[in-house]
Amino acid sequence: MGLLDDRVVLVSGGTQGVGAGVARAAVREGATVAITGRRREIGEKAAADIGAFFVAADVADVAQAQASVAAVIAEFGRVDALVNSAGLTDRGTLIDTTPELFDRHIAINLRGPFFLMQSVVRDMLGRSATGSIVNIISSSELGGQPFLAPYVAAKAGLAGLTRNVAHAHRFDRIRINGLDIGWTETEGEDATQRTFHDADDTWLAQAAAKVPMGKLGQVDEIADFVAFLLSDRSGVVTGSVIDWDQNVLGGLD
Repeated sequence: MGLLDDRVVLVSGGTQGVGAGVARAAVREGATVAITGRRREIGEKAAADIGAFFVAADVADVAQAQASVAAVIAEFGRVDALVNSAGLTDRGTLIDTTPELFDRHIAINLRGPFFLMQSVVRDMLGRSATGSIVNIISSSELGGQPFLAPYVAAKAGLAGLTRNVAHAHRFDRIRINGLDIGWTETEGEDATQRTFHDADDTWLAQAAAKVPMGKLGQVDEIADFVAFLLSDRSGVVTGSVIDWDQNVLGGLD
């Protein structure tokens, strides 16, 4: 459809999961795409597979996050759109979370997106250009499970930050929105279930049987929605944190 023709789109965490899906969708919609990731070999292969530009960067490191934006600007002259999809879902309750785990959640799920947005918005302002940002958040930011305490803290912060930055830059015509995605089928989720919940090869089928639509959220469906939000087709929408889930939060049986 060409929703993102002539746009330069940067996707953090674009080497796997939702980020990789967003990168594929953006390329398909005509964008020039750059992806970041911590592992160079995996990132270079992922970029080559879809025709994207890879920048090795760990968003937990502010200097690396900022340098990834600078690298994309050096390569393509600008950044028109940003998707913050890099994330950490390691488990921890209020009782057993260590300061180190808490700080890592904040670094990846909140601080990294903050400084990526800062660098991208500075570029847009410097060019007097419009732009669009989508933050991949989580429906858990509204409460979540007890074993996700530091994750919820960071993602709730990102939801608030999304609204704050959208408000601050609405007259610059830089739109910032977020997606509160629900339980999603990714390779990372598979690893999480096996690592933290002793899951076996049947976990996905069991999970799908318990949810209303008979399947977990699908990466490509989320990616299509993100591409729409990045594009002009989503109109004037800014500051929205959209529930992208099959459960109705607040609904009780």
